[in-house]
Amino acid sequence: MQISDLLQIGRGVTALIGGGGKTTLLYRLAEELRKKGTVILATSTRIYPPQQYALVMDGEEAVLRRALKEYGVVAVGTINEEGKLRAPVFSFEELATFADYVLVEADGAKCRPLKAHASHEPVIPDNAQRVVLVVGADGFGKPIEEVCHRPELYAPRCGAAAEDAVTAELAAKVILAEGYGDRVYINKVETAQDYDRAVHLAQLLRCPVVAGSLHQGVFACLR
Repeated sequence: MQISDLLQIGRGVTALIGGGGKTTLLYRLAEELRKKGTVILATSTRIYPPQQYALVMDGEEAVLRRALKEYGVVAVGTINEEGKLRAPVFSFEELATFADYVLVEADGAKCRPLKAHASHEPVIPDNAQRVVLVVGADGFGKPIEEVCHRPELYAPRCGAAAEDAVTAELAAKVILAEGYGDRVYINKVETAQDYDRAVHLAQLLRCPVVAGSLHQGVFACLR
């Protein structure tokens, strides 16, 4: 089954937040959803611009509509001085009227598999109909200070020390304390131990949970 179906990605705006793997998930969803309609890729923070998709950087509606008609999937935004893609000139409400699906990377994790959110994060569009929190299974069993973005927030939020190893219980405490996301996707589940940890985490959460490997293209609904 496709991950877009398991995560129940509907038409409109979907925000991806959490740990590392969001960009890979963004591209996977884009490829699945382009078979059903037009897709816009954007960010509410900063990401590296995708190389495999057309990029529209101005605010002209006609240009964007032509690009969507020609390519099916289009990235929209402006490039900053670091060469990164920033939020588009269009509002996310406007983008949702241009394409069938709008996929927004709404968080940063500096490639760490896990993260705690500062007060200004994540930057979720107001009209998001689905918010997917990404968790990297490769962070389990390793010290918080090594695998978590903002470990100084992660550790106290789960009642642990920075040198403590991340467990399903500690990850669940952070996710539940923050309350972000109406779906959780656990990525890089590639061994039996990864799967057992993912199942344990899913049992501790309250929302639907999907686990799998974007690299291997294998996914399962755990909750």
